[in-house]
Amino acid sequence: MRAVCWQGKRQIEVRNVPDPEILNPRDAVIRVTRTAICGSDLHLYQGRIPTMRRGDVLGHEFMGEVIEVGAEAKHALSVGERIVVPFNIACGGCFFCEHELFSLCDNSNPNADMVEALYGDCPSGLFGYSHLFGGYAGGQAEYVRIPFADVGHLKVPDELDDEQALFLSDIFPTGFMAAEQAGISPGDTVAVWGCGPVGQFVIWSAYKLGAAKVIAIDRIGERLQMARERGGAETINYEATSVYDELREKTAGRGPDVCIDAVGGEAHGHSVDAWYDYAKEKLMLETDRAHVLRQILHCCRKGGRVSIPGVYGGFIDKFPLGMAFGKGLQFTMGQTHTHRYMKRLLQFVVDHEVDPSFVITHRLPLEEAPEAYRLFNDKKDDCIKVVLEP
Repeated sequence: MRAVCWQGKRQIEVRNVPDPEILNPRDAVIRVTRTAICGSDLHLYQGRIPTMRRGDVLGHEFMGEVIEVGAEAKHALSVGERIVVPFNIACGGCFFCEHELFSLCDNSNPNADMVEALYGDCPSGLFGYSHLFGGYAGGQAEYVRIPFADVGHLKVPDELDDEQALFLSDIFPTGFMAAEQAGISPGDTVAVWGCGPVGQFVIWSAYKLGAAKVIAIDRIGERLQMARERGGAETINYEATSVYDELREKTAGRGPDVCIDAVGGEAHGHSVDAWYDYAKEKLMLETDRAHVLRQILHCCRKGGRVSIPGVYGGFIDKFPLGMAFGKGLQFTMGQTHTHRYMKRLLQFVVDHEVDPSFVITHRLPLEEAPEAYRLFNDKKDDCIKVVLEP
């Protein structure tokens, strides 16, 4: 089959690789009908994630048609069904899965010892996301094996097309969980840093949960335009003004009730701390650029809530914990428990409350994946979200 393979930093190739097979009775194999490039895939493209190997198949946002089912998954799946697959892999039966903490599954990462050495514990396995997270082949391919397929799927109703369902695999649940875990109450003002695809779903979710006002912060014109026109957010271009001053003016001098970091560890900025991060990262003395997170702590109102769906991979420097303590801020964060949200969010799509495909700006054949990665990474041609068609 054809698959998108990592060959090194900024080196992506579409190559012939062996077809996937059933390896465990709970497996299934699907024919991929749509797959997408996620912002997290750019971390791999840029060489920021360790334990990648040449030839690794990328991709964790995908869906498709079931073509083979293992003996112990046949009660849950049938050949010919159309399914969306969560990006994290969960067994469904461990302590964490039973408590709906699916991204912390104890049984799905065969390389748990690698992560435990860094974090003290191990999160779940992930599709197409390095050997640190299991070494599973991803879904930017013609076919993919689905471990624990009896719990790791969502059946797609016939009335929805693929693009309406595809983002239930990752970015829609990620945006919704970020808003929900922040404890948004009716009337709250919510500030969202980052207007990429996840940020767009954070905006929608914040309003769905009762926010009175959402303020979106970015520097890319087309992203800010989408946040205004599709999300109904007020916007701030951080290159054109002081984010702190603008937020104070828009919140009667208090600051936002909720601040959401949809950027993560690759934040851009022009302040002293941002240049400090750039320098230390280049010298390999720091793993994440935390400029946005520091700015959030500075801007959030006293007693406010901070939610972090943006990915941080390791260790950051100059973290103003005293500021957060002094302001009495509450923090929530973590990898998305995708399985918990898929059915709930599917119903919003079925009820025509949202069409998640609004974030798609580019559709390309799988064979053009190298160009698609360049477009997305370099923010060319107003690219916000790319969908690949095998």
